[in-house]
Amino acid sequence: MKKNELLIELEHVAAHKITPQQAANKLSKTDFTELNYAKIDTAREKRTGYSEVIYGAGKTAAQICGIASVMKKQGQSILVTRVIPEKAVKIQKEFPDLDYDAVAQIMTLNPKKSVHIGEIAIVTAGTSDIKVAEEAAITAEFFGNHVTRIYDVGVAGIQRLFAKLEVIRQAKVIIVIAGMEGALVSVIGGLVNQPVIGVPTSIGYGSHLNGLTPLLGMLNSCSAGISVVNIDNGFGAAFNASMINHLAVKEKIK
Repeated sequence: MKKNELLIELEHVAAHKITPQQAANKLSKTDFTELNYAKIDTAREKRTGYSEVIYGAGKTAAQICGIASVMKKQGQSILVTRVIPEKAVKIQKEFPDLDYDAVAQIMTLNPKKSVHIGEIAIVTAGTSDIKVAEEAAITAEFFGNHVTRIYDVGVAGIQRLFAKLEVIRQAKVIIVIAGMEGALVSVIGGLVNQPVIGVPTSIGYGSHLNGLTPLLGMLNSCSAGISVVNIDNGFGAAFNASMINHLAVKEKIK
């Protein structure tokens, strides 16, 4: 319970509007719903502005349906990440209104139909990075952001990047997704004045080490203004970008 809510309850007790026991009952609320395999944080959106997200990998279809059922009953938006097609088929038998994107492997239900604001550019080095990019793009759109997709503009043919540079510069925050050596993040970081979020991917040959090489390359970038999320973490990049984008729009409105 937030501090101002606590004060309100205490004031109600002082004014004899409620009893101390009633106040104690309200203060003792856990703000989560417990299933035998999960504790669903039903107060997260009120607390942070973003509802709980279901990480689908490692959960059974039945478990995902159980969590989604609780969230849906409470009118919450539902975002499920890392859902393989076979599992999605089982889930949609119980929840046909959950949309599924097979590329991003994401399921969504957004009854609020949030207005999309600002601009997030999602840039990939290669076509092989699109799976991670679509996880980021759909997540960002789900959280109410305009998204511009700019795919396959890696440093091996850098003229492709320069052709899209003005479009990229119009965004308030840029997500750059790259495998191999991850050089695209440093290049873009040195060409723009927006925050850049780097996403290393597990795309590449032997010494690429399943994403470790681009991860370390991005962390060691000499371009300022770059932050880096974990390997293949399109969701994490989009979440961070959404927070930056919404803050930027709020400041502009002021």
